[in-house]
Amino acid sequence: MKRNFDIQLFANETITTDIEPGISIDFATKLTANIRTLQRILAIDELDALPEGNAIPIYAYNQKNTPAQVAEGVTIPLTEVERKLVKTINMTLKKYRKQSTAELIQKVGRIRAINETDNVVLSNIQKDIKGDFFSMLATGEGTASGTGVQATLADIWGKVAKKFDDVDATPVFFVSSDDVAEYLGTATVTMQTAFGWTYIENFLGLGDTFVSPALTKGTCYGTAKENLRGAYVPANSGAVADSFGLNGDGTGLVGITHSVETNNATIETLMMSGVVFYPELLDGVFAGTIGTGA
Repeated sequence: MKRNFDIQLFANETITTDIEPGISIDFATKLTANIRTLQRILAIDELDALPEGNAIPIYAYNQKNTPAQVAEGVTIPLTEVERKLVKTINMTLKKYRKQSTAELIQKVGRIRAINETDNVVLSNIQKDIKGDFFSMLATGEGTASGTGVQATLADIWGKVAKKFDDVDATPVFFVSSDDVAEYLGTATVTMQTAFGWTYIENFLGLGDTFVSPALTKGTCYGTAKENLRGAYVPANSGAVADSFGLNGDGTGLVGITHSVETNNATIETLMMSGVVFYPELLDGVFAGTIGTGA
C-alpha cells in the first residue's frame, strides 16, 4: 500500500524504504535506456563490466619499416610493428547527490521537488559521460583538414577508410553545432536525438554524424564505429550498492537511491555511475580542422 508523503514522514526515524524504490528504479531505467540508445547508434554490441579500480589501456600501433621484397630463397626481412601505450582510463564510480527540502516539497509538491530536479542530475550525468568521450577523442593521433564541413568530413572519411581497410569500416563523425548550423543555412537535413545528442544519419553520404555545442567550432572528429568501445563499473551490485541501498534496472549501468534525512528535513537523491565510451585505437581517431577558405 502506498504511503502518502505528509508531515508524519519527517517525524519518525525514516530510511530509504519510506521512499518507494520504484522512484529510484524508474530514474535508473531512464538513464540506462538513453545509454543503450547511444550504444546502439555507435554500434557497440556490449559494454564491458569492470570492477572499480581497473584500468583500460589505450594503444596506438605503428609499422616502423616497409621491407623490400626479396628473391626466391633469400631470407625475408622482418616487418616491425610497434605498439605504444598512449593513455590509460581508470575505472571509477562517479557520485552525485542533491537534496529536496521539506519547504520546497510543501511549496511545489513531491513530483516537482524530487523527480523533476532528479532529471537535472541525470542530464548532468549524461553531460559528464559525453564530455569524457570528447576529451578522449581530442587525444586522437590522426589529423585531417578541408575547406568547409563537407570537405573536412570527406578528408576524415578517406583516412578512416584507409586506416581500417582490413575491416568493413563504418565511419562516424562528431561536429560542432556551430559548424553544422552554417552548413544548414544552405541545406536541409533530418535530425534525430539520442542521449542528449543531435545526430544526422548518413550526413553528406559519408556516415552518421553527431552534433554537439560542447565541441569547438572549426574542429571535428571522426573514426570507425568498429573502433569504439564501452565499459562501466557495476553500480547496482556489490559492496557499494549494498552499503548505500542503490537501486537499478538490472543492467548495472547506474545506481540510484532516495533517502529521508531527518536532521535537516530533506529528501536526498544519491546517484552513482561509471560509464565510459572510448576509442580502442587512438591512431584511428582523426581530428579535422575546418577551414573557411578565406
